[in-house]
Amino acid sequence: MPGSPTFQAPKGVAEYVPPDSNAWLAVREALCAPARRAGYGYVELPVFEDTGLFVRGVGESTDVVSKEMYTFEDRGGRSITLRPEGTAGVMRAVIEHGLDRGQLPVKLWYAGQFFRAERPQAGRYRQFSQVGVEAIGTDDPALDAEVVAIADEGFRSLGLTGYRLELTSLGCAQCRPAYRERLQAFLAGLDLDEATRARAALNPLRVLDDKREGVRRQLADAPLMLDNLCAEDAAHFSEVRVHLDALGVAYDINPRMVRGLDYYTRTTFEFVHPGLGAQSGIGGGGRYDGLMESLGGQALSGIGFGLGVDRALLACRVEGLAPADESRCDVYLVPLGPAAKARLVTVAGALRGRGVRVDLAYGDRGMKGAMKGADRSGAAYAVVLGERDLKAGTAQVKDLRSGEQRAVALDDLTDHLTRTVAAAHVPQGEPQ
Repeated sequence: MPGSPTFQAPKGVAEYVPPDSNAWLAVREALCAPARRAGYGYVELPVFEDTGLFVRGVGESTDVVSKEMYTFEDRGGRSITLRPEGTAGVMRAVIEHGLDRGQLPVKLWYAGQFFRAERPQAGRYRQFSQVGVEAIGTDDPALDAEVVAIADEGFRSLGLTGYRLELTSLGCAQCRPAYRERLQAFLAGLDLDEATRARAALNPLRVLDDKREGVRRQLADAPLMLDNLCAEDAAHFSEVRVHLDALGVAYDINPRMVRGLDYYTRTTFEFVHPGLGAQSGIGGGGRYDGLMESLGGQALSGIGFGLGVDRALLACRVEGLAPADESRCDVYLVPLGPAAKARLVTVAGALRGRGVRVDLAYGDRGMKGAMKGADRSGAAYAVVLGERDLKAGTAQVKDLRSGEQRAVALDDLTDHLTRTVAAAHVPQGEPQ
């Protein structure tokens, strides 16, 4: 209706339309593919869960739970939260469906939208997309290395080179309490504001992540978890590094790394891309050896990651990479007249059935307008069919890149286009 208000997407939501959406899909597929090749099964999760799952699983002291969750009461009076991360939901699903009662480790991957009520800024959205994996049921250091390598392979497959993998160990339930006491004693001697002191009392590790320069200067001599690992954790971390070295995965040790979720133990890692500025993280994860038990399941260890699809796409743009061909189709059909349209509609259906991407100039456009549509589609080939062509039993096939045009018999058109498109998609040096 005239005068009606126009609607816009909610602020802070990453939204993609063609042609950018092609690149987004290509990034998501690249990040998913290594997990499938490593034998991980797909799990589709609800986008909202019982609020208590995240309070208990993610940690009440985290910013995620205390400040960033989208929580509401449903019609039954239940407290529901849009999922801010994936691991807690996967753990709930594993316990609920008894996946942990079968062969271990349970290896799962997922992809989808997540939600955090953060201040929107470059690379940080209120609705964002992640690809994640979880491997549950063994504390084998080789499995830690596999998970890290899967994430690294996803980024490398996009052609990214400017990122850095940071690695550390956050210890276990046996050595962390003593370190916590040492760190709290150190923090007690610093000149900190009341809010920071309260954070130190609840979770002193979070103070190490403080970005304020005045606080960071005081933390220069703070005790580090890597220097306070028990012998078992130190051996575990050493073996993880041996496996990563063997796999050719480059990394930097970052003893001051602090992840934003409370459940991390032992191996912890983050991928950062300096080209993204302050919001440099493009993915990360770690081990969470007590999480399943805290959610009512068995005392099984696990390790996983979440990789940001939106962040990875931004990193590709920073490096000048094009993750996907922006073309919508391979072949664009141009009918001139109703009889030609009837024939080309059939040709389009046959080609699509063979996996060829095809579009058609609908709306009875003239030649000039139809060829503009062909150019916009990004197609490699255009097929023009008019009344004269029908009588001759041929169609005009034009290579839109070279400009070369040739007549092809209508009876051979589908086979000819199938072969031509397939040959164009074979990389140089590979047999056709």
